[in-house]
Amino acid sequence: MVFDERSAGAVLFREGDGGGSSGGGNGNKEPQYLLLHYTAGHWDFPKGNIEQGETEHEAAAREIREETGISDIEFIDGFERTISYRYRKARRLVDKEVVFFLARTSGASEVKISHEHTDHAWRKYEDAVKLVTFKNARDLLAAARAFLLSSSSQSSSSSSSLRKT
Repeated sequence: MVFDERSAGAVLFREGDGGGSSGGGNGNKEPQYLLLHYTAGHWDFPKGNIEQGETEHEAAAREIREETGISDIEFIDGFERTISYRYRKARRLVDKEVVFFLARTSGASEVKISHEHTDHAWRKYEDAVKLVTFKNARDLLAAARAFLLSSSSQSSSSSSSLRKT
């Protein structure tokens, strides 16, 4: 299939504090995922069109920076998912393909949303999966979570699987 638009983005997460309502105090740092509220009304992950001469990773990093103000990200090697969908733009149907990566941030950066968004939220998986609007985003989030869980059980040292941008 030929796509009218190609984009790149990421499921961006930070380590949780292990406290709060799901608490337990066992030192488990459950990830929190960043969701953006788009002006069209849906909740989704940071993403945007790949510009000429950019790699998919470069585009994803740029979009995260432009849409959230976060530049301290590390891509987690081995996770890449592509989704495709159709949407209407000025009375024309557009076929779009988006490649998503998994990326970690220190969480120290304050989120500064762009004009494309009205809000943002850091949510643990159970809340994030309820907040995202579209099924393909829920499926993507579930795949990212499963990847993180399998990666953490296979290795206690993940530094070799990170790509700093």
